[in-house]
Amino acid sequence: MSYVGYEWIRQQLKLQVFPIRRPARVGPVSRLAIEDNALRVPAAVAPQGDSLLAHLLFAVKHEGINLQVLAQCLPKLAAHEMLVAVMAQPSGRYVRILGFLWEAFSQQLLAEELLVTGPTVAVFDPKRYICGPDQRCARWRVNFNGLGNTGYCVTVERTPEITELLAQNILEKANAFACGLSQQTLDRAMSWAYLHETQSSFAIEHEQPLQDKAQAFVQLLRQAHESRLLDESYLVALQNLCITNPLDKAVFYRHQQNWLQGPLRGAMGVTYVPPEPSEVRLLMVELLKLANHWHGKVEPLVAASVLSFAFVFIHPFMDGNGRLSRFLYHYMLAQSGQLRKGLLLPVSVAMKRNEDAYLQALQSFSIPMREHWQVGWLGDEDYTFDLLADQSLYRYWDATECVLFGLRMAQQALEQDLYEETRFLQAFDRVYRAIDLRFDVRGKDLSVLVISALQNQGKVSNNRRRQFQNTVQPQVFDAIEELIGGI
Repeated sequence: MSYVGYEWIRQQLKLQVFPIRRPARVGPVSRLAIEDNALRVPAAVAPQGDSLLAHLLFAVKHEGINLQVLAQCLPKLAAHEMLVAVMAQPSGRYVRILGFLWEAFSQQLLAEELLVTGPTVAVFDPKRYICGPDQRCARWRVNFNGLGNTGYCVTVERTPEITELLAQNILEKANAFACGLSQQTLDRAMSWAYLHETQSSFAIEHEQPLQDKAQAFVQLLRQAHESRLLDESYLVALQNLCITNPLDKAVFYRHQQNWLQGPLRGAMGVTYVPPEPSEVRLLMVELLKLANHWHGKVEPLVAASVLSFAFVFIHPFMDGNGRLSRFLYHYMLAQSGQLRKGLLLPVSVAMKRNEDAYLQALQSFSIPMREHWQVGWLGDEDYTFDLLADQSLYRYWDATECVLFGLRMAQQALEQDLYEETRFLQAFDRVYRAIDLRFDVRGKDLSVLVISALQNQGKVSNNRRRQFQNTVQPQVFDAIEELIGGI
């Protein structure tokens, strides 16, 4: 069985791209079918011969849009061959899409004038992909509706789980949750959320912030709702607040190569290499242009997930990238206007609880990207880095796993963290008030006893009973347990 479409193109042109997720192969099937994570293709449907254009047309029609492959292979397609195809099918959907992308990636016009016809066609099928704002090209009668533009674009497949999570309207639920609480309870729940979001974001980086740094990060999170566009100076200021080592404070985007190091020594220990310093500003300009333009135009949780992961993959600073990427998640939600001002979903708390899944989402990009770097170890912290592929790999990538993870964490942050913490606070208030009305107990002692019982399945432990036996009446312990049991 032979490969066709994107996998055929990858092999024939020896393209340095990420593995094709579902490579297309000719097989004994009567119609196109996904089997064993591959696309099985009937011989009658497969492109014939070794025509690059034929395989491109097949791929775009049946496999979707793979911008990593298209960005590298379309400039290798002869202009004459592309033009002949357009003239032969001036209203053809897929030939127009390829012609539009050929000009974008070749950075030249195929012809001064084109006689294309037919209705405007979308590059990304909305039934298959999460799409972005329309960018119509009258010349080709094509609408580039991706999550980005031809200079930087990610793809997110509309999987069943992503569709289901988006249908849950998590932000609407969060707003409704907030509206259903008293202002006092909401304030206390948010105080908990901001503090634990800060602690968890630092803990993911295996750091314990000092009190002043933690307070600064809490204030940073609270400022996410303030209207301000993202740019380099703002990100530098944010980075300075995110880090604990004053020597790592940035003045601008990095001018050095950085990398992530695992437990192994030498080149084998290098787990990820972000783009070269010369590419950082170019990538960040494209990314921030999108982020500033997406408010109200891209589903906020999708935009937040894409920006958060894209930022950390570019790694524009020498330190603080992880914490800043998680702040940007909150920033996109807050700036969307769809989340009540002051409300925060503690996604870092959920991420810390799901660190293996977080790593897996990061590795959906970092592992295949690492394969395209040749790293040499010269001893100590001295390395050489050579990118064996095209820089465009950082510009066009599949963010499906990252968005899915971001959606899952938002759901958990609301339903497991905020809901549970609020129920805890409400239960505490109910028990505390009831005991305080019946017994004379010191306030701080009663708080400790109620909290510890709520955290101990409603029981006042023997240790607590002994600890407070000289200051708290024995019947208080039983009353606390009885009240919690009735909640």
